[in-house]
Amino acid sequence: MRLVIERSELMRALGHVTSVVERRTTIPILSNVLLKAIGSSLELKATDLEREVVEAVGADVEQAGAITVPAHILNDIVRKLPEGAEVEMVRDAERERLTIRAGQSRFALQTIAADDFPDLAAGEMSHTFEVPAADLKCLIEKTRFAISTEETRYYLNGIYLHTAEKSGQPMLRAVATDGHRLAQLDVERPAGAEGMPGVIVPRKTVHELFRLIEATDGAITVGVSPTKVRFEIGPITLTSKLIDGSFPDYQRVIPQSNDKSMKVSNSQFMSAVDRVSTIASERGRAVKLAIAPEKLVLSVTNPDGGSATEELAVDYASTGLEIGFNARYLLDISGQLESDTLQFLLADSGSPTMVKDGGDDKALYVLMPMRV
Repeated sequence: MRLVIERSELMRALGHVTSVVERRTTIPILSNVLLKAIGSSLELKATDLEREVVEAVGADVEQAGAITVPAHILNDIVRKLPEGAEVEMVRDAERERLTIRAGQSRFALQTIAADDFPDLAAGEMSHTFEVPAADLKCLIEKTRFAISTEETRYYLNGIYLHTAEKSGQPMLRAVATDGHRLAQLDVERPAGAEGMPGVIVPRKTVHELFRLIEATDGAITVGVSPTKVRFEIGPITLTSKLIDGSFPDYQRVIPQSNDKSMKVSNSQFMSAVDRVSTIASERGRAVKLAIAPEKLVLSVTNPDGGSATEELAVDYASTGLEIGFNARYLLDISGQLESDTLQFLLADSGSPTMVKDGGDDKALYVLMPMRV
C-alpha cells in the first residue's frame, strides 16, 4: 500500500471515525483504524463492536492495499503535522510497519493485518428510506435528554424509533423516557419507512449520530433491520447494533384527560425556575408550582439553605392546584421549545403532567410530579 493524501482531508476523516474507538480495550485490533487504499480514495473504518463508522476520502493511490494501525496515535500524529502538508503512507509488509512521511517528519507505526478487522456492516437492511437532515436532527435533539442512564433498565437506554399515526397521518416517531419524564417527537413519515420494525437506537449511537449530522443539510439514508441500523451521511456511514429488548407501551403513561391548561411565557418560566432552584438541595431539586387563576407562584424550601419564591402571570382559568417537579427536568423540557409559549396540561398534584410547545404540535413531553 502506497498513497499520498492531504493532511486536512485525512484529519477530518480521522476525527469522524476515531470517536468510536475505545482508548482501553482487551482486543488489540479494536484500538486500530482500518486503512484501505483502492482506486482514488482511502477508506477509513473503526469500530467498538457495537458501532462502526466508515468514511472514504480522496487520495493519490499509487499501490492499493489495506492495513490497520493504532487509531488515536495516528490521529495525534496527523493533528500535529503542519497545515497544508501532503502525507505519504507506505506499508512495509516485511517489517509489519506503516511509514508516514510529511515534510521532514517521519513516523513508523506497528500494524495488524486487515483480514482480522471485524465487519459490523454485513447483512441486509429490511427497510431503507431517506430523511431530511433537519428532521433527523429534530428527532434526536428534542428527545435525547430523556434517555435513561440506568443500566438495569437497558431497554430505556436509547431512542425508540418507529412509525405511528397522528390524527390519521403517518409519522416517523422518536420516543425516549427514563421513567420520570418522557419526550416524543413526530415528523412526516418518509417513503420506504412503512412497515419498518420499531427499533431502540443506543444512547452512544444517538450522540455519535448527532455529532456527525450537525453540519449536514442534505438527505440522510437510513437502513433498518431487526438487529441493526445504518445511517449514510454523505461519505460517512454509521452502522450500529440495536438494543435487544422491548420498549414499554409508552402510550399508557401519556395522560388523556388532563383538562387544566396553563400557558406561560417560556423565557420567563425558565429564568424563574433557574433562580428559585438556586436554593434547592442537589438531592431534592424540587420546585413547587402553586397555580391559581392568572397567577403562578414558584417556590423552593431547603431546610439547610433557606427559601425562594417568584410570581409569574399565566393564562389559567381552572381551580387552584399545587404540584412539584424536578427543577432540572423542567429546564430540560423548556430548553427544547421553539416558541415562547409553554403549555402545561394538568389533572391533579399526583398525576403525570403533559407539557407542550404552544407553537409546535410535533413535540410532546410528559413529566411525573414530585412530593413537595
